[in-house]
Amino acid sequence: MVVIQFLLSLVFIFSMYLSMTLFALLGAIPSLLSRKATYWVVRNFAGSVIFLARIICGLKVELRGEVPTGNVVIASKHQSFFDVILHAYYLENVNFVMKQELTYFPIVGFYGKRLGVAPVKRGGKGKAVSQMMSGLEKSVQETQLVIYPQGTRVAPGKVMPYKVGAAVVCQRMNRRCILAATNVGMYWPKHSLLRKRGTVVLEYLDEVPSDLQTKSFVKYIEENIEKASNALMEEAILK
Repeated sequence: MVVIQFLLSLVFIFSMYLSMTLFALLGAIPSLLSRKATYWVVRNFAGSVIFLARIICGLKVELRGEVPTGNVVIASKHQSFFDVILHAYYLENVNFVMKQELTYFPIVGFYGKRLGVAPVKRGGKGKAVSQMMSGLEKSVQETQLVIYPQGTRVAPGKVMPYKVGAAVVCQRMNRRCILAATNVGMYWPKHSLLRKRGTVVLEYLDEVPSDLQTKSFVKYIEENIEKASNALMEEAILK
C-alpha cells in the first residue's frame, strides 16, 4: 500500500509542476499588465494543486474558521509547501514574506514580484527585519500578508522559536494580525516525496490583541499557534 501511495505521490508531483508551468506560461503576459491577473493565476494554480492532491493522492482539505479579509497580517504555522498553496487559494489578495533565494527561481520569482512579496535574506535579525519592512513599505496594495514567524518549515514535533517579524509589521504598519494553524506536515512531510491520504486542516484563528508589546506579542502568537496546530495534529493521529 505504501509503495502504491509513493508512486501516486510521484504522479502528483509531476502533475503539480506541469500545472505550475502551464499556468505560468499562460499567465505571464496578462500578469505583466494587471495585478488582478496575477492573483487569478496564483489562485487557480493553487486550486489545481488542491484538486490534484485529492484525486491522485486522496489528500483532502478542510478549512476552519473565518477567512481573513482586508489589510491584515496572517501569522501562520508553516510545515510544508502545501500550507502556502492553501493560503494562496483561500485568501483573496494574498501576499507573502519569503526567503530572498526563492525569488531567484524563474516562476516563483516572477509571480512573487508581481504580487509584491517582501523578500528576506537569511542573516542578522535586525537586517532581515529592515529588509522586510523596506519591501512592504513600497506596496500600497491592500493585502492579506502571510508571515511564517518561525522563518522556515518546521516538521511536526520539532521545536523552533518564533521571531519578531509579524509583531514589527503589525506595529509599524498598523495592521491587524490573524493567526493560522495547520496539520499539513502530517500528510505532506518536509523533505519527503510521499503524500499521504487523509484530511489536511487549515484553521484561521482569532485576532491578536492590538495592545501587546513586541515580546508579549511573540509569546502570544507562539502559544496560540502551537496549541491549535498540536490539537489538529493529535486529531489527525486519532483518525
